[in-house]
Amino acid sequence: MICPCSGLPPGTDFDRCCRPALDGETWPATAEALMRSRYTAFVRGDENHLFRTWHPKTRPADLGVDEQTQWLGLDIIDTTDGGEDDATGTVHFRARFRDHLGEQELEENSSFVRRAGRWMYLDALNH
Repeated sequence: MICPCSGLPPGTDFDRCCRPALDGETWPATAEALMRSRYTAFVRGDENHLFRTWHPKTRPADLGVDEQTQWLGLDIIDTTDGGEDDATGTVHFRARFRDHLGEQELEENSSFVRRAGRWMYLDALNH
């Protein structure tokens, strides 16, 4: 089964892509890999992964997982920094989903920072 994030690299199966991060076996090495694992966590309803990857300064009480939302696909538009040697990075993406209002699209430019050597989601600018 191809990973819900479409795979990194494209077409990679879930067991070799996001599953190790969601299971806590590894920590994503780049901001993009973390963003992809967070998308996959939303798809799978994995609040634990979302909690541990969300920076404590900006983490809300409600993580926003809605079991009625069906995630339909992810497209990475652009990344800025966020590599293995960077301290900050951004990932611009579009995620398609279906909820009680029908099919929709979320476009976001997400900010990531390193905390204790690990990438953390900080905040987002919606488009």
